[in-house]
Amino acid sequence: MITVGKDVYEYAGSRIFIAPVALPVAMKTILASPTEPFLGVGLYLDPQRIAALVPKVYPQGLPMIRNRHAGYVMDADLALINAMARLVDCLSSPGDDHLIAPLITDEIFIRLLRSPIGVYVAETVFAESNVQRVVKAIDWLQNNFSQPFKIADLAEMVHLSESSFREHFKSVTAMSPLQYRNVLRLQEARRLMLSNQMDATTACRIVGYASDSQFSREYSRFFGSPPNRDITRWRQKDGI
Repeated sequence: MITVGKDVYEYAGSRIFIAPVALPVAMKTILASPTEPFLGVGLYLDPQRIAALVPKVYPQGLPMIRNRHAGYVMDADLALINAMARLVDCLSSPGDDHLIAPLITDEIFIRLLRSPIGVYVAETVFAESNVQRVVKAIDWLQNNFSQPFKIADLAEMVHLSESSFREHFKSVTAMSPLQYRNVLRLQEARRLMLSNQMDATTACRIVGYASDSQFSREYSRFFGSPPNRDITRWRQKDGI
């Protein structure tokens, strides 16, 4: 199960989740066992490779796009599953990761672009499209999430009016720019506390929070429990 903003996506077996743009998500495995473990494979949607393939898949241009969502769940056909399996096999074959894997990756991108949600992936690489403008704003937020910013300044940076920017950003990510920034902060704070054994106060300051209480409230709302309790639970699971 994947949560993006307030949207929840469930997938299993041969079903796949696709996020055309970079999204801070919360993932939860709800069905797994020692005999039937959960195994997931992720693939980064390389915008440069996709941009090179879009004209070949859509030689007449993209069709009209309606009902855009932050993420999509669809059934993967056998050809796409086989391509993913061959890509994973490259990890255990010396040389294949450099020579064969890029070819298989292109095959996967082509099959994805030809799928029912392919047009939503394709539109993210069109220069000066509203989605591409949102992508530029996302890149900025990912690199500057600890810094204060004004929505108007971010909208001006990507050449949109503030109202239009807010509308397009939410249609692409299912979040407002501030919500997106806050999720990035919370996920980075959790990583710092788990990986670096950092205390909650230090972590919240590093990611940009000025108030411990606000950090704790938002952390609890997003992860389900306060920072110290959440980190203690994870360390106990790992035997730390």
